[in-house]
Amino acid sequence: MSNSAPAKATNRPLSPHLQVYKPQLTTVLSITHRATGIALSAGTLLLCYWIVAAARGPASFAKAQWFVGSPVGMLILFGWSVSLFFHLSNGIRHLFWDAGYGFDLKTTYSSGYMVLIFTCVLTAIAWSGALVFLGVL
Repeated sequence: MSNSAPAKATNRPLSPHLQVYKPQLTTVLSITHRATGIALSAGTLLLCYWIVAAARGPASFAKAQWFVGSPVGMLILFGWSVSLFFHLSNGIRHLFWDAGYGFDLKTTYSSGYMVLIFTCVLTAIAWSGALVFLGVL
């Protein structure tokens, strides 16, 4: 306990409030990195379902294939692949940070934009390759 007088009530926030604070690229990428990690974990459940369905036999696998091939399944797969490539790209960025490189402001922002570009490019390559392989394109 302290012997000082009680603190006066103030009308100001103790830390930057979300309505006042302008999100920065580094903040958004950090939050997104954590969210994509969670999304990858959730997407892995779909992968496990697909593998277990394949092990259970043709009827179960056909149901799993139907779900994965449905519009909802394709949307989930697309989101999972975006999460995968974002998490991969941003993870490589973090490896450079762990080695002590890229902490100056200009490099931090340029590497952040490169993460976004690589995410889009890798997702486009993977999906166009998959759709060509499946004969859709």
